[in-house]
Amino acid sequence: MAHQLEQMAYVGQTPWHGLGNQLSPNQPIEVWAKQAGMDWHIESSNVSYMAENYKGQSLILPHDEQRVLYRSDTHAPLSVVSQRYQEVQPKQILEFYRDLTEQSGFELETAGVLKGGKKFWALAKTGQTTALKGKDVSNGYILLATACDGTLATTAQFTSIRVVCNNTLAIALKGQDASRGVVKVPHSTKFDADKIKQQLGISVRAWDEHMYQMKQLSQRKVTQQEAAAYFDAVFNNTSLSVAEQDERFIQYYRQVANSADTHKTEPNGRAMSKVMTMFNGHGRGAELSLAKDTAYGLLCSITEYSDHERRAMSQDHRLDSTWFGSGAALKQRGLEQALRMIF
Repeated sequence: MAHQLEQMAYVGQTPWHGLGNQLSPNQPIEVWAKQAGMDWHIESSNVSYMAENYKGQSLILPHDEQRVLYRSDTHAPLSVVSQRYQEVQPKQILEFYRDLTEQSGFELETAGVLKGGKKFWALAKTGQTTALKGKDVSNGYILLATACDGTLATTAQFTSIRVVCNNTLAIALKGQDASRGVVKVPHSTKFDADKIKQQLGISVRAWDEHMYQMKQLSQRKVTQQEAAAYFDAVFNNTSLSVAEQDERFIQYYRQVANSADTHKTEPNGRAMSKVMTMFNGHGRGAELSLAKDTAYGLLCSITEYSDHERRAMSQDHRLDSTWFGSGAALKQRGLEQALRMIF
């Protein structure tokens, strides 16, 4: 099976997906570019097509409205775009972090290329870290990613990572994209790193707010009925009354007690059964006091499921999903549903 991951570099412990080239800390951007497979640039060429005239002669004609993007090193095609498309170069993603790492104490942790160069990213630790209690520590990161195949705008996103389980969660920030808490630059607009940093500069202060939310979640005790209703809402986009929660809880556990094949009788039953088991003491860090029988534990079960347990064709497909695709959307729904329990 072909991998989506072209190349990746990292510092510290091997990432949860087990992929990439390990670097020693504080390497210059140029080393990161080479080891992360980002030391090439996007070239473009006008699109032409072949036609045949009335004499049967082949003609090569231009299509002025379109360009093909391709890699400078392998000449492999990446996508076909309009003349108005503003591409972002792999090295621009890394250069975004140069002054942050050299002057502001940020530290690049991973960077790499997906889908043969169609998507690339870099992730840096901001230096923000909070222990909710004991060893339950979360660190703050900035993820910057883009794509040239139409699947992703250039996206700068604050992310928290729970150390005990390496679960990732996009931080919900106010005043930007309400559904994602990110800064997005469409490819119809020129990439301006300084402008993004100005917007993110306001958002850095939201770290304390984010961790306050996590603390509130850790203090919100939940029943098994509430847990079942929460997972139902996350996976099936439902909103149940208390009576409906009790009824769904009873039905679900009758199926379990009778050894029924719950994933056939319950929408997304297999996934819901998995996350319920993880919540009830079998997930990473599930027995820590902050997670046990709390709304925070519910959210951690969703993030662990997305990052580590959800079915994927390969680990690199999982990486793409958990940061940019359906896995990221699942975690966002999990966060929104959890916050409804406290606000």
